[in-house]
Amino acid sequence: MTVADPLQRARTLMQMRRPAEAERELRGLLAQEPQHTTAHAFLALALVEQGSVAEAVAEAHEAVGLAPEQWFTHYAAGQVHYRARRPAEAMAAINASLDLEPEYAPTWELLARTQMLTGQWPQVAEAARRGLAIDPQDADLASLLALALTHLGDAEQARAAAAHAVQLDPESATAHLVYGHAALACGDPRTAADAFREVLRLDPGFDQARDLLVTALKQRNPLYRGLARLRGRFRGGWWQVFLLPAVPPLIAVFVLIAVLHWAAWVAEAWTTLRLARAKATRLLFEGTETRVAVLGCCLVAVGAALLVLGVALGQDAIGTAGVAVMALVTPVQEAVHTGSARGRAVLYGWTALLGLAIVTSVVLTSVATALLGVYAGLATIWVAAGVRRVLGSEG
Repeated sequence: MTVADPLQRARTLMQMRRPAEAERELRGLLAQEPQHTTAHAFLALALVEQGSVAEAVAEAHEAVGLAPEQWFTHYAAGQVHYRARRPAEAMAAINASLDLEPEYAPTWELLARTQMLTGQWPQVAEAARRGLAIDPQDADLASLLALALTHLGDAEQARAAAAHAVQLDPESATAHLVYGHAALACGDPRTAADAFREVLRLDPGFDQARDLLVTALKQRNPLYRGLARLRGRFRGGWWQVFLLPAVPPLIAVFVLIAVLHWAAWVAEAWTTLRLARAKATRLLFEGTETRVAVLGCCLVAVGAALLVLGVALGQDAIGTAGVAVMALVTPVQEAVHTGSARGRAVLYGWTALLGLAIVTSVVLTSVATALLGVYAGLATIWVAAGVRRVLGSEG
């Protein structure tokens, strides 16, 4: 058995996504040849795949220390730092590799991916183009270029690049995913939905594609699409609250923004419920999504019934409480769509307080309390924005 045999086996095992077995091969090789540079580099990659970041970084530094003049050791170090989500260290290693060997397309791909971590989309596009100049048949580079162009707002060029990526590798889930992104950016949710379905056919466990497919299916609804566009255009900012004493007419703007958001959340609930009940799409939705959609629709129905009852009985408190119940759609949806667990807990608590205030307004027949519930419910979009700003990075 030659020393090349365990190294080749390790490479094959890495390609098969079996890093633990690759690690055993590489450690056996290093026991025979402790100074084997390539073995140290591949061992670093095998370790970071298993989540052993500190040990992987140590092995990468060992490889670079043994052969700083070899581009591959720097490339491997860049891979380790990238997978460990250390963009600054990854960039330094990648640039060192490119200084030694600028004609290796995968290094440009790694550079693009690293720049993507920090949202440097113009640099991502440039790195992808440099890589494609070396290897025009690389579907991953074409996909990265398309994704960068999508984020830069060049939807048509992004769609062309994504279509090229799909043409280069029709079996690439990433290429179809990026094509779906570009189609959404172009305002073509039907094509985007087809692309995301193809992603799920190729990789059924691709959760991001599942979420995007749901988004695309919802955007096929003209009402949902129009309300979502208006909501995005008239979001406003929490800082505008301080302008109200100086510019009272801004109150009308705030009311318009809040009502648009409420209408969009109602459309979200209705569209989700409709898709969750359809045979072709019901498996795309988890139980939580369906329950929240049912709750949102029920809040509208119960609130409308209370409003009608209040008008029929001449009870202003009951009618206003009905409007407040309908307004609860906003806090419920904002809570569910908050990524931070602590943020969700805060918003669920806020929703519970609003519900208690509505019940109190009915018991005490207090129109003022019910009206306060209406305003507070609709204004939850700014409460939620503040919660996400403070707790968005916390799990």
